[in-house]
Amino acid sequence: MPSFLTQGSSLLSRVTRTNFPKTNAIVNSRKKASAPSTTILNGVDSLDRSVPIVDFGSLRKSVFREFVDHESLKGISWKRFPALTKILKGHREGELTVMSGPTGSGKTTFLSEASLDLCMQGVRTLWGSFEVKNVRLLKMMMTQFAKMKIQDDLESFDIVADAFSTLPMFFMDFHGEQSLSSVLDTMSHAVAQHDINHILIDNLQFMIGNECNKHLAGMNRFDYQDIIVGSMRKFATQHNCHITLVIHPKKTSAGEELTNNSIFGGAKAIQEADNIILLQVKYLNGNNSLKFRKFLQVTKNRFDGDLGIIPLQFDKQALSFGVTMPSVPNALRSEFASTAFSHHDLIR
Repeated sequence: MPSFLTQGSSLLSRVTRTNFPKTNAIVNSRKKASAPSTTILNGVDSLDRSVPIVDFGSLRKSVFREFVDHESLKGISWKRFPALTKILKGHREGELTVMSGPTGSGKTTFLSEASLDLCMQGVRTLWGSFEVKNVRLLKMMMTQFAKMKIQDDLESFDIVADAFSTLPMFFMDFHGEQSLSSVLDTMSHAVAQHDINHILIDNLQFMIGNECNKHLAGMNRFDYQDIIVGSMRKFATQHNCHITLVIHPKKTSAGEELTNNSIFGGAKAIQEADNIILLQVKYLNGNNSLKFRKFLQVTKNRFDGDLGIIPLQFDKQALSFGVTMPSVPNALRSEFASTAFSHHDLIR
């Protein structure tokens, strides 16, 4: 018998010989007039199911599944971004991902391709693009889908469009500032009617604006942002739907490396997120240099804790950030950043 099983058997023997206090004795010693009564079964108090408390016995099978199905629980791998899969292990339902990066660094472009990658594998996707109009977003996404510059071969448009139309990709018919209530209502409808698995909100700041001033007098922007983040976290959990939320960073000096604390609003988003991805731009030879390196940095990964950076290369013809280099541990970031990209790689 393996040593760990022998040790486990010995532990079990010691536990069963231990005289733990009777549960009902503890309950009786703390009993108050207003406390609900419990039913005693074989000398053990049964849990009152009207109270949100569980014991190990009720979760035992679920815990066992975490061990047995560990590989499948990793989620769906990105085919175009294998280095991202290596760190995050996959895209999982019920999680909240926060992405941040400087204005114009390529957040929308990256998320367009990353979500397309998953959608092509059957992940039913809903885009809420408040900054980029749906027509412009679709133009970019079709280019990434075809991996070519369609305007140079317009005869290919119908072929690409016919193939693209088979994807389970949906879009909120919004542009500009939107209220939280209208966004949540649309998300709920999409999940119910279209069985959506992945929702992207680009970006959170478009749900703050005048909405805070009109309906929540006296509440500052940071408190209202916390309400939005909390609502997104709750929605992802209740509907078992992955939400990717773009949040702009606080104002920083050009070229300054971002951290989790750079995310606008800060603490609530950091706490609630299962994953945090920062799109970093590392300038060389000063902040006004046209030479720079761009990379993704995973700074939070609740699934298994792996963190790291992912070098990015941009194909301007295909509008693609598809990663061709392996991921890089955080410890090697300074060495990696010494290699430059030319200025044309900086895109929206």
